[in-house]
Amino acid sequence: MTASKRLESYLRDNKVPFQVVHHPLAYTAQEIAAAEHVPGKKLAKVVMVVADDKLAMLALPAPAHVSIDKAAALLSASHVRLAREEEFAAAFPDCEVGAMPPFGNLYDVPVFVDKALAEDEEIVFQAGTHTDTIAMSYKDYERLVQPRVGDFAHHG
Repeated sequence: MTASKRLESYLRDNKVPFQVVHHPLAYTAQEIAAAEHVPGKKLAKVVMVVADDKLAMLALPAPAHVSIDKAAALLSASHVRLAREEEFAAAFPDCEVGAMPPFGNLYDVPVFVDKALAEDEEIVFQAGTHTDTIAMSYKDYERLVQPRVGDFAHHG
């Protein structure tokens, strides 16, 4: 089963309303936001990090950038760095590399959400491919994923 079908099934099973949108091939969060005509701050991008030798998933608004120092504090880790694709690709076998949805809970990866993203009523995120996104309420997302929310991004 593909990540998008698995995620759609998970959302339906949990009675969560959502919308799937197909768009032209796009690799960066800003390209996706432009293709879908949504503000970048509403698009949740996923950044994978290695914190003290363990994978962690960070979800933040598309225009923002991860502050490694702030992420280390939030993750209570002494060493945090951006993960390389070959370090996390196997953890998401049903996803195209770099298109993971911010549902680390489905992959046994802890999820951390930047507080700016938690302020949105609705979020949009990649659904496991570079051509599909899902839009849903942030409240439903938070209920299902139960991420730790904190301040780890530079906004600009």
